[in-house]
Amino acid sequence: MIDLLLAIQLLSRATLSVFLKRVLFCKADVINHYLCDLFPLLELSCSSIYINEVVVLCFSAFNILTPLLTILSSYIFIIFNILQIHSKEGRSKAFSTCSSHISAVAIFYGSAAFMYLQPSSVSSMDHGKVSSVFYTIIVPMLNPLIYSLRNKDVKIAFNKILEKRSFL
Repeated sequence: MIDLLLAIQLLSRATLSVFLKRVLFCKADVINHYLCDLFPLLELSCSSIYINEVVVLCFSAFNILTPLLTILSSYIFIIFNILQIHSKEGRSKAFSTCSSHISAVAIFYGSAAFMYLQPSSVSSMDHGKVSSVFYTIIVPMLNPLIYSLRNKDVKIAFNKILEKRSFL
């Protein structure tokens, strides 16, 4: 299965490269974005980019929705099994663990979907910048915090810091 997904990734990158090669660039040579992403690059074009947008939309839909639906379907099974746990403490601990992961997944895939699953005529580049900051910077920075807050020692230290800050 992973080999199939990697082959599709390779196919999507090759296809996007072929269609990008056909685009003529005649506008400014400065990309209005904080990273060299495809949509800001296509904004520099003076030729039609309609086919490029359709190809990006198709591959993005597959590359975002396939893992997202796989993760969500696995969480349906996980939640079903958590509900089978008899102890309230065990269920609470399991839901705590799952909720931190699902929040990171939701922020990552939500911001990526917001960036790539709408045509450029609908989205503005400023919204795209904010969205791409979320999936490239915010989520990776939050991951250690999200996953370490499950640790009791980290929770205690975090609460002590908050208590000291509130008295200052």
